[in-house]
Amino acid sequence: MARTEPDVTAAANDGRRSIQSIEVGCTLLTALVEAATPLSLRDLAQAAGMTSAKAHPYLVSFIRVGLVQQDGVTGHYELGAFALQMGLVSLQRLDPVRAAMPELAELRDEIGHTLGIAVLGSHGPTMVHMSQASYPVHVNMRQGTVMSMLHTATGLVFAAWLPPKVADHYITREIGDTAVISSIDTPVATPRSTLDAMLADIRVHGMARALGNPLPGVDALSVPVFDNTGSVVLALTSLGPTGRFDTAYDGVIARPLLRCAQSISRKLGYTGR
Repeated sequence: MARTEPDVTAAANDGRRSIQSIEVGCTLLTALVEAATPLSLRDLAQAAGMTSAKAHPYLVSFIRVGLVQQDGVTGHYELGAFALQMGLVSLQRLDPVRAAMPELAELRDEIGHTLGIAVLGSHGPTMVHMSQASYPVHVNMRQGTVMSMLHTATGLVFAAWLPPKVADHYITREIGDTAVISSIDTPVATPRSTLDAMLADIRVHGMARALGNPLPGVDALSVPVFDNTGSVVLALTSLGPTGRFDTAYDGVIARPLLRCAQSISRKLGYTGR
């Protein structure tokens, strides 16, 4: 019996040979991921842009290799055990900072302002990467700089999205800590009601901003990056000189900054809004 060749085709963008049926079938997997809920054959096929008759053979094969499973009662389809194992392995290998770097380079070229990535360190939110603007910005900020939880946009992002007890620990810890950069020499306690209202407002806007804090004449916007558990893992911060830096929540810096953070979050497995 003659062997049939797989439906090999050349990709339009790079000329490399590929298996067309795999690419077509993966639209069904994409539909299941985006739906995040079991789907009937009709709804799944519709979401993937194909007929039920075309979708069914792909689903049979996916079930056989563990990428999809079918509920014996409802007949609905969802991701299978092997698909879940693949996702877990991918998430375990992900380094949030490494995942952010390509996105950061594109964002810097788009907005033209200094960008920084901060993670939560032992002293508090700590800058681990700085990408400088094309114009000089005189800031006392570099890799390893620890940002105040309440007196910097970067810190406020962590204060707003960390679990309250964790945030309170870092807020209390920074008082008198000379390693922390702040706009004031000795941070003072903020009334709980004032703090709660401030952090609630930040969560509504999806970002924190600082006008002249911690450095007079320098403004900043900062947005959170989340992982697959919904935990904040990075703060992505842009800063620039007052008067030249748009601090509007829907401005020419805020919009691409937020889009970039959302894109990184999706790469880390975050499925929230």
